[in-house]
Amino acid sequence: MRKSFPYRLVYAPQVYQHLKVIEPKYYSLIRNEIEKRLKFQPTVETKNQKPLKRPVISEGEWELRLGPDNRFRVFYEVDTEHREFKILAVGIKEGRRLFVGGEELRL
Repeated sequence: MRKSFPYRLVYAPQVYQHLKVIEPKYYSLIRNEIEKRLKFQPTVETKNQKPLKRPVISEGEWELRLGPDNRFRVFYEVDTEHREFKILAVGIKEGRRLFVGGEELRL
């Protein structure tokens, strides 16, 4: 069995602004889930990890759903050549509405 090497995690600068509207008690949950689910296989499609049919966030290729009732959305892109994935946005899904940094995005 071939050993898989982890991908490097990079956060876009705007992500820190996005997190300011999320309750701090969820920060470690979000960080831990990102690392657990994406570090080795960021391009494997699962029930809660999917490629986007059309970008919600510019350059965003993938979406990760996590947290209570899958209310948090993490949008990211993957650079397989350099083995890194970049978190572009973290948002909150409320019903059919998505909020990133306190602003509603059109789905």
